[in-house]
Amino acid sequence: MASHTTSILSNVLNPLFPFKMLLRGYSLCVLMVDTVWVIINAIYAVMQAVYEVFRPPPMKSVENETALVVGSGRGVGREIAIQLAYLGARVVCVDHNECNNNKTVAYIKRKSGSALSYTCDITKKENVDNLAEQIKHEVGFVSMVFYCCGIPSPRSLMTQPPQDIHDTLDLTLTSYFWIIDNFMPEMKARNHGHIVALTSVAGLSYIKHQMPLSVAQFAVQGLAESLMEDLRINKINGVHVTLTHIYPFIVEDSSELRMKIPSYFGTITPSKAANSILESVLRNYPEASV
Repeated sequence: MASHTTSILSNVLNPLFPFKMLLRGYSLCVLMVDTVWVIINAIYAVMQAVYEVFRPPPMKSVENETALVVGSGRGVGREIAIQLAYLGARVVCVDHNECNNNKTVAYIKRKSGSALSYTCDITKKENVDNLAEQIKHEVGFVSMVFYCCGIPSPRSLMTQPPQDIHDTLDLTLTSYFWIIDNFMPEMKARNHGHIVALTSVAGLSYIKHQMPLSVAQFAVQGLAESLMEDLRINKINGVHVTLTHIYPFIVEDSSELRMKIPSYFGTITPSKAANSILESVLRNYPEASV
């Protein structure tokens, strides 16, 4: 008992004791303030979400905007290009398949829309750099970018050849950087623009036998969130980023893309999916699910 009392007295008489107590008190105050702040923000977020269910933000107009759609040759990318043209946007269609891309552009023009076709392998940086220079020279400022590329060979890491893994990462992740690097700086300079990234459920949870795809899709989500934070820090409120998760995978069926949803949910056509994606974009939602 005596030794314990002596230890307490020595701590109290220690010249640093008041400072230690002050530091502990400060840490406790910071913890309490942070906890209250988190609770307030959580309540506000819930109230805002409930409010937007009944009073969603108004949809902006894309009339006279120039929208770059990467992966416009088929599926959701094709439907997004068609619907953008219907809404009055000038659509720049980019795909590695020239034939399919030309069909998309021809369809848009038959419907009195405005569209241009460019063929490019976006996995190569020099190709994207040349494409961007050509588009800026021939079309001008690109104010919207939709990245809708397909997913190559989602197989097990153990059975997938190294080159296929490399190709998967190049198409579904690395090429994002080449696109953003070429088109986002001018959006920032003008404080006007929109970047739209499409991912699958693999970007939220690991999918069995599809490790390279899951890695790339997780990274795309991180990239989108990093872009949002960069815009927030730099107070650029005229440029928006929308990350869209498509449930579940887009799979090819009879040369057309379908979103297969098991059981009684049936299927979602690319047209309906594109409509849902565009609604989220036109309302400037940072994240959405289809």
